[in-house]
Amino acid sequence: MSKLFTPIQLGGVTLPNRIVVAPMCQYSANDGCMSDWHMIHIGSLAVSGAGLAMVEATGVTREGRISHGCTGMYSDDNEAAMARVVAAYRRISRAPIGIQLAHAGRKASAQLPWGGGVALRTTESPWETVAPSARAFGDGWHTPREATSEDMRTLVDAFAAAAQRALRVGFDVVEMHAAHGYLLHQFLSPVSNQRTDAYGGNLEKRMRFPLEVARALRETWPKDRALGARISASDWLDEGAGPEDAVAFARALKSIGFDYVCVSSGAMAPQARMKIEPGYQVGFAATVKKAVPIAVRAVGADRRPRAGRGDRCIRQGGHGRAGACDSRQSTLGLARGRTFRRQDRLPAAVRAQPFLALAGREARAARAKRRGGRLKRQRRLIRARARSP
Repeated sequence: MSKLFTPIQLGGVTLPNRIVVAPMCQYSANDGCMSDWHMIHIGSLAVSGAGLAMVEATGVTREGRISHGCTGMYSDDNEAAMARVVAAYRRISRAPIGIQLAHAGRKASAQLPWGGGVALRTTESPWETVAPSARAFGDGWHTPREATSEDMRTLVDAFAAAAQRALRVGFDVVEMHAAHGYLLHQFLSPVSNQRTDAYGGNLEKRMRFPLEVARALRETWPKDRALGARISASDWLDEGAGPEDAVAFARALKSIGFDYVCVSSGAMAPQARMKIEPGYQVGFAATVKKAVPIAVRAVGADRRPRAGRGDRCIRQGGHGRAGACDSRQSTLGLARGRTFRRQDRLPAAVRAQPFLALAGREARAARAKRRGGRLKRQRRLIRARARSP
């Protein structure tokens, strides 16, 4: 806990504390453009007290969005709408703000989660999806078109162009999304990458395209800001990628000049069964951290304090099955793998945050009121008994 509320340096950006609000898809955009919903959502993150807030997975192309409601960074309208929201965040908070750039690959053209989260039907304006191989995500999903060398060059340029737009908007951090079964992760995993050319086969070849994207982002994104990646340490499938693949990928990203990695797992295939428990991904992060000298984040935290956790950040939320996002874990409770149920039991460093201190005062006042009511009832009962013969 002593490290959680201390600053940390990521590239050229200093976070005031080590709590990071992960990207949480809101599925409320219009052709990639943020709406008033995002103004309220991002605004709430501005007053959260977190050291860094990350904007949801944002498609670098229209076809790279998960759904019709996902944000994008592929048009001037997208850029203007996002600039409006980020400007409001800046007026409220001094904490850095970042954006996760993504392409959904074979998991694109999907319904909204509350519409089923599966592939769009022909009456729902679906679009052609692209992936490393013509292998569908699961039963009932679109079979993607295998990416050509021209497709890959176009996508590398699209990631770079989206980063340029993010720079103009004023983001402090750009994160390359290479996890959760989306396009870059699809190239990395032997489950979805069945290519026989220079972009498929052994791990070195499977990493080739994601690293081309990484180099383009590093060339585009200035060194005085922060550049990171969300990576996967396990497909949770016997035939899938594992921690050793994540270590090799993180090492390559470090050599390119990335400032951090966020270690996640899963969502490569519907049949994968994840063992979800408090801190279940921290072991993956520790494996990467031990092998690669790079700042590491993970969703959740270990229950046991360990030495050497000083440059690890804590992260809330994340992507669930089939690309949906959630924020089920408590940011404040992640420090020891538990949720603080009462505001007055929060550590002093947390209670020092004005919004939490207010919540704590309100909670104490409510309890005092309840106690006062009980005392009054007890006094009335005592007086009544005293008057009785």
